[in-house]
Amino acid sequence: MSLLGALSQVLAILVALLLAPLLTGWINQWRAWMQNRSAPGLLQPYRTLHKLFHKESVVAEHATPLFRAVPYIVFGAMTLACGIIPTLSTDLPLAPAADSIALVGLFALARVFLSLAAMDIGTSFGTLGARREMLIGFLAEPALLMVLFTASLISTSTSLTTIVETLAHRELAIYPSLAFAGVAFTMVSLAENARVPVDNPTTHLELTMIHEALILEYSGRHLALIEWAASLKLFAYSCIGLALFFPWGVAEADAPLALLLALPVLVIKLAVGGIALALLETINAKMRIFRVPEFLATAFLLAVIAMLVRILLGG
Repeated sequence: MSLLGALSQVLAILVALLLAPLLTGWINQWRAWMQNRSAPGLLQPYRTLHKLFHKESVVAEHATPLFRAVPYIVFGAMTLACGIIPTLSTDLPLAPAADSIALVGLFALARVFLSLAAMDIGTSFGTLGARREMLIGFLAEPALLMVLFTASLISTSTSLTTIVETLAHRELAIYPSLAFAGVAFTMVSLAENARVPVDNPTTHLELTMIHEALILEYSGRHLALIEWAASLKLFAYSCIGLALFFPWGVAEADAPLALLLALPVLVIKLAVGGIALALLETINAKMRIFRVPEFLATAFLLAVIAMLVRILLGG
């Protein structure tokens, strides 16, 4: 492991930890502006985390040790996921040990433990949210895998760093397979991050909430870790989308100058992506919960079409 590789790995994790709440605040701000509402401050997620970390954690009387451990497991899984995604550089020591399949496994690991913690207390809201979350994960993960497999067919590797290096050196053109995969990935990303039209991250209406129902019993530092992990998950999905469909600007091995330029390029791409996400949430309405399987089935179908187009037509 080279010194530059270790530096890029540490820098990638630090950037994810620091920029993830900022990305959430940026999206919330633009969403409020587009809906003609008074926008919260850009640094509001940091203030919320600071407040929660300084509050006492109230735990239910019948909670098991699993309930207390889950926030740390989820936060660690999301941090590791951000560490294996080539956000700034493809020279990541963790990348050879985990490919795109392992990345999906990390998302699944966090989902399973969060659902178990929601059911651990025994409240009706927690169980309802856990069942809905597992339904969404059951439908979204195959679609995400198909999207990643489409990109891996181009690079003949499931390693994200190899995929980025291959796509970055291809000539600029619109590939039908990546176009279908891009639409499917956007739909999966909305569902996995509890965004409109699948879920509303700002609601506490028991008939519609999914993610919020999972974390109603958490407070203090435990809730802070869960909220930070949610921001990391949104950051990770944003970086996956940028790596697959806009891979330019990511530094390669033994390129220290490119590593310095990769950070402002990443910030610009995330800013544009955040505005696009806020626009998508503004022009769409929250769908009914029984329509979500249809939504994710469409995403899976588009991802399969993308893979078939790549195999049969080579485009």
